[in-house]
Amino acid sequence: MVGYTKFDTEKYFLEVLERISRNKSGYRVLYVNVSKLKPKNRHPKFAKIIAHLFDDLVSIANGSMFILSNGDFAILGKNITEKIVAEAVDKLRRGLVTDPIWTAHSSSEFTQLYEPEDFDLLQGRVEQMLQNGAPLDLLSYRYPVDASQIDAVERHLDEINIVDLIKHQSVLRLENANSFQLVFEEFFVAVKDLSSRFDANMDLTGNKWLFLYLTQMLDKKTMYSFMFSEIRNKPKRVSLNLNLSTIFLPEFDDFLKYLAENGQRIVAEVQVMDILNNLAAYFDAKELLHQRECAILIDAANIEMLQALNISRLEADYIKIFWHALMEEYGGQTDDIKALLQAVGTDKLILAKCADEKALRWGIKNNIRSFQGPYIDAFEVALIRAKCPDGKICSAADCLKRRRFIAGAVRGECRYKDFLEKNPG
Repeated sequence: MVGYTKFDTEKYFLEVLERISRNKSGYRVLYVNVSKLKPKNRHPKFAKIIAHLFDDLVSIANGSMFILSNGDFAILGKNITEKIVAEAVDKLRRGLVTDPIWTAHSSSEFTQLYEPEDFDLLQGRVEQMLQNGAPLDLLSYRYPVDASQIDAVERHLDEINIVDLIKHQSVLRLENANSFQLVFEEFFVAVKDLSSRFDANMDLTGNKWLFLYLTQMLDKKTMYSFMFSEIRNKPKRVSLNLNLSTIFLPEFDDFLKYLAENGQRIVAEVQVMDILNNLAAYFDAKELLHQRECAILIDAANIEMLQALNISRLEADYIKIFWHALMEEYGGQTDDIKALLQAVGTDKLILAKCADEKALRWGIKNNIRSFQGPYIDAFEVALIRAKCPDGKICSAADCLKRRRFIAGAVRGECRYKDFLEKNPG
């Protein structure tokens, strides 16, 4: 596997199909033809959004997603029914309704569902791609961690000093046209930064369940690393992406005590799927956090999820929705979307991954007032540079990079850290 280069995914996908060939009963493969979409809709960033919309299907099928060199992707797993596929495809229809792929042949050209008896046909299709060469190198791919590697990966993770990998990013609330207030700061370790400390051919996120196991270990390391933070102007509220199980660990109790000594409280950000997999644990975690004057946040929600689930019954303190390009296409449903968000509680909502002013305008139009993402980062940095003595010397990119880290050499490049730590408001 080490020698694979351009068509790593295709070769690995063929290996997996070969591996299950003796016992493929119950398996199905959903093949999604992203490469048949109009060019503007198969841009790398857009293709990633499309792939992300199928995450729930991957989880339901306890399966794996293989993103191919031409931008197509295949999902291998069990319990992949026509109904589940139709629901996933329908998420895209509203945003891509003008694409020719939805017209003459409905969605039949967009997806194919392969039964076990059709796997030979699928293998032939992928082998043909290898022979011909894929026309587009849209998305890179590395090999997922497998069970035989987990001990070595865990040992290596234990040895990594992640203090210089931890970054933070503000969530700001728009008070009026010219005023933002800090809601909290999220502290996180980006997967791409963590991956840089491992073999370049290894994809830590490729196997969802093994990655979940690793993140439980990462939670402990991240909490422990806080005592080495160089930030002096500590935010009153900090948020961390955590597994539900972490909230019940002794290490979490120690972390809360450490924060309390610094006059801080935590916002625990928990993934929707983690909650749905153990509702009882979620409500116990929420009660425990509230007893300690802390908060819980439902992370990585989207409009489709809010439409499908009565998420308000979870009584979370915050709900984070990820902005993506398809949300601009909800224009014809403005009243329905606004009513949906109002029912959830717009005061609880945070629109994250805001890359530009379009996201901010969409949020304001739908009564959302709290935001996070590159556009908000740029606003903060502009305020810092306007007041900092080195504001005209350092670039915005340098300032943002130094502000992001809690410790280490990059942060150390700044001569005026008091300005670096300032927040709007």
